Amino acid sequence: MPSTYSQIATNTLGSTATSVTFSSIPQTYTNLVVIFNGTGVSGDTLYYQYNNNTSAIYSDTYMFADGTAGSGRHTNQGAIFGTGVNSTNTTNIIHIAQYANTTTFKTSLLRGGANGTAAAAAFVGLWRSTDAINSIKLNLNVGFAAGSVFSLYGIKGA
Repeated sequence: MPSTYSQIATNTLGSTATSVTFSSIPQTYTNLVVIFNGTGVSGDTLYYQYNNNTSAIYSDTYMFADGTAGSGRHTNQGAIFGTGVNSTNTTNIIHIAQYANTTTFKTSLLRGGANGTAAAAAFVGLWRSTDAINSIKLNLNVGFAAGSVFSLYGIKGA
């Protein structure tokens, strides 16, 4: 990673888990980056939430290409949705802007995909809260497979 990235935490799963949470996130960075590299037990859609908040105040807009192309939007949901995760290698990179700011809503950009399931996709997410983000929970109902790696980085602004 570039020198502006500081690794905050990494979690490599020893067994299947339906969620992974980064908690007690320091408020000393400008932006956060979450990288997921791994597989699911079977096919499902990744989704994520902040501060254990499941209220219907999340939205996202997406586009994908997997031999065809498409786009869409989810509004007033209990999470921000991401790419499909299946039993082949999947990589997702989530960039969360101004996560510690307490005067603006929080935005994110997720890029990634899996072989055969939205092989290339981008999601712009919105959490309609001015709370600083102190935890991030990534979810996959069917379970992330053992060996999947989750990393959290902080980026300091100039």
